[in-house]
Amino acid sequence: MIKENQQLFNRLHVISDGFLIFLSLPLAFWIRFYILPNGVITVPLVQYIRLDFLLTAAQLFIYASFGLYQSFRRIPLRRELPRIWLAGGLVMAILLSVLFVNHGMHYSRWTLALFFVISSGALSCKRIALRKALRYFRQRGYNLKHILILGSGQAAQDYLRAVYADRELGYHPIGYISANRMKLARMPAYLGGFEKLEAVIDVQNLDEVICAVEPEEDHWTPQVIMACEKAGIKLSIIPTYARYMSSKPQFDELDGIPLLNIRRIPLDNLANAFCKRVIDIVGSLVLIILTSPIMLACAIGVKLTSPGPVIFRQKRVGQDKHTFYMYKFRSMRVNKRQDTGWSSDQDSRKTRFGAFMRKCSLDEFPQFFNVLRGDMSLVGPRPEVPYYVEQFKEDIPLYMVKHQVRPGITGWAQVNGLRGDTSIKERIEHDIYYIEHWSLLFDLKILFLTVFKGKFLNSEHLI
Repeated sequence: MIKENQQLFNRLHVISDGFLIFLSLPLAFWIRFYILPNGVITVPLVQYIRLDFLLTAAQLFIYASFGLYQSFRRIPLRRELPRIWLAGGLVMAILLSVLFVNHGMHYSRWTLALFFVISSGALSCKRIALRKALRYFRQRGYNLKHILILGSGQAAQDYLRAVYADRELGYHPIGYISANRMKLARMPAYLGGFEKLEAVIDVQNLDEVICAVEPEEDHWTPQVIMACEKAGIKLSIIPTYARYMSSKPQFDELDGIPLLNIRRIPLDNLANAFCKRVIDIVGSLVLIILTSPIMLACAIGVKLTSPGPVIFRQKRVGQDKHTFYMYKFRSMRVNKRQDTGWSSDQDSRKTRFGAFMRKCSLDEFPQFFNVLRGDMSLVGPRPEVPYYVEQFKEDIPLYMVKHQVRPGITGWAQVNGLRGDTSIKERIEHDIYYIEHWSLLFDLKILFLTVFKGKFLNSEHLI
C-alpha cells in the first residue's frame, strides 16, 4: 500500500515539513514574549505571520535544493540531519542580511533564533521518527523496492551482500540474470542469460535494474540500456572498474563529453581549500600563543637533559609529494638512525625528559609552526619520511593518494586508534575516507575527538 502511494507519501512529507516550519515562528514568538523575561513586543504577531509564509516557502525550497526530499534509502540519517541544520542556517543568514540592510524592519532577533532552533529541531525529530516507522514497515515486507541484478561477478555479489546486510533499506532482489550462476550462500533466483532480459522485465513488477556486469560481459551493456529505457525502468550501473573508484566519483564535461574523475576530492574546490587554510592560520596562531609557556619549558628541559639541538627537524613528504622539514622537540639522543629508525615505547635512544614529552604529546607542539607556514594542516593524513614512502607506495594500494592534500598534526586514522605500530593499510583506508568525505564539520569532529579521546597530537612513533 505504501509503495502504490509513493507520490502521495512524498507530498505529505513536504506538506508536513511546511506545517512544522510554519508553526515554529508563532511558537518562538510566544516563548520569547510570554515565557522569557524582558519581552517587549515592537512588531505585532500578524507581521510575524506574514513573514512566516515567506520563511516557510524559502525553507522548503532550500531543503529541496539540499536534496532533503530524495529517497531515504540512499541518504543515511547522519548525513541528512546536518543538512537540515545547514539549510535552516542558510535561510536565517539570508533573512538576517535582509533585516540588516532594511532598517525599517524591527523583528526580534531572539524570536528568529528560537524559530531556527525549533524548526530545525522539529524537522530533525520528525525524520528520526519517520525513519523508524519506515524501518518497522520494511522489516515486515512493506515499502519494498523490487530490483533485478545483472551479472554474477564480484560487483554483483558485493552489492547483494550490502543489500542483505541492511534490510532496513527495503531492497528486495527478485532474481539475477547472468551468463553464469552466482556462488553465494544466500542469493536470489537465477532467471537465465542476458537474452531473457526483456522478457523478465515484461513479466516482473520491477522498480529498478542494477547492472553489475563483469568486463567480459560489458558488450551486453548497450542492450541492457535499451531494454530498460524501452520499459521505462530505472537503471543503475556499477562500473566494471568500480573497485578502483571512490564511493563519490565526480563528473565533468568537455563539449558534451562526460568525464569521470574516479576520486572526488572536496579540497580541490578553491572555496573549501580557502576556508580550511583560514582555520589553519587562525588556529595555529591561537595555539602557538596558548602553548608558548609550555614550549619554552620544553625547550629548556631538552637543553638541560641532553646535548644537541632543541628542535628536531625531519624531512617528510607533504602535499603533491613535495618534501618539507617537520619540527618536533628532540626526545632522543642524536643518532644515525634518525631518518629511517622506527621507535618503540621501550626505545633506548629516548631521554627521560623526551619520554615524558612523548607521553604527554608535548614534543609535537612545534608543528603548529609547520601549520602556520603552510607545510601542514591541523587535520589531515600524517606525513611519513621519504624512506618509508618509497617502501609503502609499492606495498600498500592507494598509498600515494594521501599526498593530494596537506598532511596534518592529527587525523581520522589517529582518532580511531591507528597510531604508532599499527596497520598501515588500515591507516591509509581511513586517510582516503577523510580525503573523500572532507568537510569543515568533519575537521571539527576530528579535533574534538583528538582532545577528548586523549589522543592530542600523539600520532606516530617515527623519530
